[in-house]
Amino acid sequence: MAAYARDLIAGCGLPLLEARMLLERALGVNRAWLIAHDDETLPEAGVARFEDWAARRRDGEPMAYLLGEREFMGHLFHVSPAVLIPRPETELLVETALAHVREIPSPRLLDLGTGSGAIAVSLALARPDAQVDATDLSPEALAVAAGNARRLGARVALLEGSWYEALNESAAAPIYDVIVSNPPYIAAGDPHLSQGDLRHEPDMALTDHADGLQALRDIARGAPAWLKPGGALWMEHGWDQAGQVRDLLRAAGFRHVESRRDLAGIERISGGSL
Repeated sequence: MAAYARDLIAGCGLPLLEARMLLERALGVNRAWLIAHDDETLPEAGVARFEDWAARRRDGEPMAYLLGEREFMGHLFHVSPAVLIPRPETELLVETALAHVREIPSPRLLDLGTGSGAIAVSLALARPDAQVDATDLSPEALAVAAGNARRLGARVALLEGSWYEALNESAAAPIYDVIVSNPPYIAAGDPHLSQGDLRHEPDMALTDHADGLQALRDIARGAPAWLKPGGALWMEHGWDQAGQVRDLLRAAGFRHVESRRDLAGIERISGGSL
C-alpha cells in the first residue's frame, strides 16, 4: 500500500518534531524535501525503517540513539547505547574548565569517564594547544570517543581503565592543570533508573551501585596526586548532592570549594583548587 509522508507523520503517535526528524533520517532527505514531497509515494525500505524507529521511540528509546547523534558545545557527536547521551547541563563543566586554564599556555587536562568523548573533545577543540587525556573503563565507549575525536579533528589521548588506574603511574605527577568528570552519581535503587531515557543508557555510566557518592569520593581523593599546584578538580553531580560533594572536596584537601548552577538554577557541578 502506498505510504505518504503526511500520513506517516500524522499516524505514528509521536510529537511532530520527533516524527519529522525520524522520517528525514529514515529517507535520507532534509526538511525542505519532506515538505515539498509530502504527497508522493515513499520507498518501502524508508517507510519500514521509519515505522521500526517510531515503534522503538514510542517504547521510550532515546532519540539520540535512534538518530545516532547528539549536539554538544556546538559540535555533533556520534552516540550509541554504549555511552551516556551528552546533555546541555554538562556544558557548564566544559566552560568552567576552560575558564580555569584561560591564561595557562599549553595546559594539560584530564577527563575521567569520558564516554562519548563529548567533554574531552570539546576541550581539545576549544584549546588546540592543550594536551587532553581521557579515560574510560569501557572499550566500547572508548571506540565511540575515538571516532568522535577523529571525525571532529580533536587531539585527545584515550586510555582504558578505571579513573586514575588508566594513567601511566610512571609519569611525573603532578601533571594536570584541570581534572573534570561526569561520573555515575545515581544511587542504587533510585526509581529514575527505570524511567525515561535512563532505562536505555549504560548502567555503569549512571549508578555506582552504592550511595551515589562513591565515584565522586574516589575521584576527589585521587585528584591531588595528579594536579599541579593551583590545579582544579570539577565534577558533575546530582541535583541534591552539592553540599555532600563540597564536603568530599574539602576532606581531600581542596581550597576555594564552590558549586555552580546550570541554566535551570540547579547546583550542577562542584569543584575546588589546590
